[in-house]
Amino acid sequence: MTTSSAEETETRPFHALSVGDALAVEHVEPRAGLSSAEVSSRRAEHGPNRLAESRKEPWWRAFLRQYADPMQIVLLCAGIGSLYPLKQFGTGLLLLALTLLNAVLGLRQEGKAAAAVGALQKMMIVKARVRRDGHLTELAAEDLVPGDVVQVEAGDLVPADGRLVRSAGLEIDESALTGESLPVAKDADTVTEAGAALGDRVGMAYMNTHVTRGTGELVVTATGMATEVGHVSSLLQAERDAETPLTRQLSRLTNQILVVAGAALALSIALNLARGNAFDVVFLAAIAFAISAIPTGLPAVVTTILSLGTQLLARANAIVKRLRSTETLGCTSAVNSDKTGTLTLNQMTAVELAIPGRRYVVSGSGYRTDGDIRHAAGQPDVPLEPFLLPMALAGDAVVRDGELIGDPTEGALVVLAEKGHLDVASTRQRYPRLAEVPFDAAYKLMATFHRMTDDTGRDVVRCFVKGAPDQLLARAVSVIAPDAAPIPLDDELRARYRAENERLAAQGLRVMATARQDFDPAVFDPAVFDPQADLLGMLDGLTLLALAGIVDPPRPQAKAAIATAKAAGMRVRMITGDHAVTAAAIAGQLGIDGRAITGAEFAAMSDEQLLREIDDIGVIARVTPEHKVRLVEILQRERQIVAMTGDGVNDAPALKRADIGIAMGITGTEVSKEAAAMILTDDDFATIVKAVEIGRALYDNLKRYVFFQMGVLIGFIATFLGASIFNIATGVPFLPLQTLWVNFTTQVFQAIGLGYGKPEPDIMHRPPRRADEPLLSTRTLLWLAVVGLVLGATTLAVITGADRAYGTAVARTMGLTTFSILNLALSFTVRSDTRSVFSLEVFEDHRFLVTSGMSIIAIVLATELGVLQHILHTVSLSLTQWLICLAAGATVIVATELRKIVLRHRIAVAGAPVH
Repeated sequence: MTTSSAEETETRPFHALSVGDALAVEHVEPRAGLSSAEVSSRRAEHGPNRLAESRKEPWWRAFLRQYADPMQIVLLCAGIGSLYPLKQFGTGLLLLALTLLNAVLGLRQEGKAAAAVGALQKMMIVKARVRRDGHLTELAAEDLVPGDVVQVEAGDLVPADGRLVRSAGLEIDESALTGESLPVAKDADTVTEAGAALGDRVGMAYMNTHVTRGTGELVVTATGMATEVGHVSSLLQAERDAETPLTRQLSRLTNQILVVAGAALALSIALNLARGNAFDVVFLAAIAFAISAIPTGLPAVVTTILSLGTQLLARANAIVKRLRSTETLGCTSAVNSDKTGTLTLNQMTAVELAIPGRRYVVSGSGYRTDGDIRHAAGQPDVPLEPFLLPMALAGDAVVRDGELIGDPTEGALVVLAEKGHLDVASTRQRYPRLAEVPFDAAYKLMATFHRMTDDTGRDVVRCFVKGAPDQLLARAVSVIAPDAAPIPLDDELRARYRAENERLAAQGLRVMATARQDFDPAVFDPAVFDPQADLLGMLDGLTLLALAGIVDPPRPQAKAAIATAKAAGMRVRMITGDHAVTAAAIAGQLGIDGRAITGAEFAAMSDEQLLREIDDIGVIARVTPEHKVRLVEILQRERQIVAMTGDGVNDAPALKRADIGIAMGITGTEVSKEAAAMILTDDDFATIVKAVEIGRALYDNLKRYVFFQMGVLIGFIATFLGASIFNIATGVPFLPLQTLWVNFTTQVFQAIGLGYGKPEPDIMHRPPRRADEPLLSTRTLLWLAVVGLVLGATTLAVITGADRAYGTAVARTMGLTTFSILNLALSFTVRSDTRSVFSLEVFEDHRFLVTSGMSIIAIVLATELGVLQHILHTVSLSLTQWLICLAAGATVIVATELRKIVLRHRIAVAGAPVH
């Protein structure tokens, strides 16, 4: 190449360069990749392969935003009003200081929630298979540099912009970048004009687009902000987190309470003014009433609890991408799980090999190659190389030092070939791949084409095929005889082939078949042959070679997890691409109920028939992605909340359609991870059940927290409105600072204890709750109104009696103490709808007991500590006065215990579990 032409090549865009020129520009040899030293140099020049983060909100703006909360507005107005016209400077300054404290705590709360989301984002790392220092390795996409040679296949997210070096049936969905609705067929050999539009550059692949079909290899040409998506990233707006149904429900409820509280406040002011009370007394009462009656951001607290709940789930190996999914987890009633890798270990090991007239046992386990292929005595040796070649060549998996890069099933076949004394790496070098038919769930096979000589020494292009036995049998015309000569495939041989497949499958083995077909080399003349053409139609005269039985043992914890799911009212079904006999054998070992049917039988059923019979079906084998979508829809028509697992690119529609789409973090494709609501970082079925348990516990804690907050809020309103109506303590039952003391001690401490408490011991022995079940039903709201009236009436009764006997100062102190004790008692009663507050389980929640102890200390200090007496305007109480407050505080326990007795009786009559 001359200097001028080299310079011209350097300046032309990569889509206008040939493969050779593109590799030359990046100074890389595709079989070796970059060296470690070169990678370090290029990373220093180009930086990490990631997009710049969006600008964060300035701290001062986030701080000011805290003052949009109704409670902050009330406190601010109360503080200013206390300074002028009341001229109560101590109270005013303290109220203003509290607004600052609230703002700081709000910022900290937001920071925790943001940190939880950020931690999850860091766990969702996109992986890339890249060739470096002559070896194929897997690493984070962020570590890629220009010049890296990367392999992609169906289901992958393209990790960086790149010029295709090789492609086979490759199609990429570029809709996120170009708006093109259909996947684009890619061709490494196509060179487009320099000015071609982005969607017309068929020789290029772009970052963050999805590979939907085929395989390919590309040389990275741009990373990070230099990519096409990087150029437009500044124009893209970050997606805002949508409100969950629960927070929307609470937002509506908060607004309704705000209206009710505002009306009650207006009525209170009007009554106090009508009685001729002094303005400063009326204003003081209004401030205290407003502080007590304004809801303190229930939706924000719930969002924070849900956000921190995602961290609990992440520690349990379940990454939940959306808050609404955390809320929905506890409703899950049906789990449709893949077999391979989820219910099983996905540590594939070939343990049997069957060829016509011979059976072999294979020793060894996992992906180590130290093992043997043994046959029974009395049978003459048969060269196994012809039967093992497809296992070495018709695949992309690489096994090195017991570690696998690639598909586990392919890995098992590669190890089997190595145990048969084939050096897979050198075999692949000797017989390079001319073309391929990539694996696709639609036809369940993969084929590769190689130049070699047949048994007569004639040059041929031999196609090696591996895939599902029934698919290869349907395309076969002959079979290898024991003397290695092909013989025509008749009905008897077909029956024997099926019987051998059934024998292996009945042992719970996954069965893979291999075959071959020879072609005239002239068909593959580069002048006329198009390797990008659809080659599947050529595979219509296969010669069957071998069947390999691959064991994938059930996960040790899967059987126990399925039993737990059953006890929790969840129905587990196995969904698999394996043979029905194999699936049924594994399902029996795991304790999955119901009969096994094939995908074909499932498809043949009408919706009405499926709705009648779905409860009797436990296993669906040989499924297609369309079957998964239909299964989800059928179960949802039964009002089930459906969790569906998936790992392939074609599983994305089913994952999106399910209520909880679950992708596999280890074996799952990037497309499936993006479509899912939850990602299992360990691919373990037991993690799904654990996540449901955590989801149920989170919802229970949220329910307790909201019940408690609503009860005490109504109690506050009842107390202040009642005091105004009946002119108790001049319409001011609590002073503003006394109200704040209850708000920020007893109520906060008990809310924390309830919101982060220990789950009930029977949480996984209840049926799932309905997804449309409101957190606060009309009946529950009416009961909470009764509870609030009990709190208000009891407090006012104590204040009234104490005012007559001891004076207003003692009356307000006893009222404050009584109301605080009532709050504490209420928090104990809301921990369970039916279990008595006197049950021993109450004492097993150590965090709740600690917060309750803090509340008791705060109640005592408010009346007995001199500095707090001065600030809160309280006085010390005598033993008699303390006993009155304690007895009054027990009234809410009496009321709730009577209700629980009634509920337990109803549940016992209905035969449902008590909780």
